[in-house]
Amino acid sequence: MPNSLLKATKKTEDDSLELSVVIPMRNEEGNVLPIVNEVNAELAQLEHFEIICVDDGSDDNTENELRQAKASFPKLRIIQHMQPYGQSTATRTGIRAAYAPWIVTLDGDGQNPPSEILSLVNAREHALEKTPKIGTLMIAGQRETRKDDWFRRFCSIGANGLRSWVLRDGIRDTGCSLKLFRRDTFLDLPYFDHMHRFLPALVQRAGGHVITVNVKHRPRANGRTKYGLMNRLWTGIVDLLGVLWLMRRAKQPIINELD
Repeated sequence: MPNSLLKATKKTEDDSLELSVVIPMRNEEGNVLPIVNEVNAELAQLEHFEIICVDDGSDDNTENELRQAKASFPKLRIIQHMQPYGQSTATRTGIRAAYAPWIVTLDGDGQNPPSEILSLVNAREHALEKTPKIGTLMIAGQRETRKDDWFRRFCSIGANGLRSWVLRDGIRDTGCSLKLFRRDTFLDLPYFDHMHRFLPALVQRAGGHVITVNVKHRPRANGRTKYGLMNRLWTGIVDLLGVLWLMRRAKQPIINELD
């Protein structure tokens, strides 16, 4: 591992930053500049934020486009995997490298409109005002209407239905990458490949609260998904059984400190 990456993944939190936006990317040539530009524009009112793009071993022009974007957007940080490790690992690398105590995740294909980030932030503020001692909290986006082809929509409905039935997590669309949570919340969760599909259930397992927010979804402008459907099917079944095992063995003790 290069020294720069090793140092980047050992950063401590900086409360002067309000938000770290983590975007995993693999072969997203043509999508890099638009999404970085949009995120920067949408969050300009926050002032203290950073954008972390994790290049998951791309073999197209993604790296060059990220370097071009960094020249225009100083809030952008680039972390690079030397080979592909998958979306969950790329997301985790970005979160480990983040400075801010709060994290927003979204896909690098541009299908999650960055304009929805503030919808998640507003939902968090409302939840904290209503219940100041709410504890561990995740704001999870759920797509109102998916702008994908019929086959992807069909697979998504089936996968979400099976997951919801098995885990009883009450989440309609756990596959939506738009999520907001504390950095330490994520790093306390059990890590495994493909964990990003089960984040709401894992947060609930840790005794946390998950609030869903309807968000928009739009067609992919360039390229195609690099994290395929067939491997999602078979690994998803195995992962689902693993998460069920974790859920059934979770314990949340009631703690009282004696004087």
